[in-house]
Amino acid sequence: MLGESHALLVDFPEYTVTILTLIDGDSEFATNARRYHDLDTEIRKLELRNSPTSDEFMHQAKHERSVLKDKLYLQFTKT
Repeated sequence: MLGESHALLVDFPEYTVTILTLIDGDSEFATNARRYHDLDTEIRKLELRNSPTSDEFMHQAKHERSVLKDKLYLQFTKT
């Protein structure tokens, strides 16, 4: 669905405490989580405003968001 939030805490509420703990205590996780959040926000804004952008840019942004989400998920489900 266009414009839908894919924030980590929205998609994985059962891991809220773990995610917040990792953000506070793991600088690499925090950096990746911030990048994920920024990408998700940018993608949603572009979708909601129907802003002109190339398909290639949107595909790359969504791909990067997906890769980051997988990486982050693996980290917070291991703890």
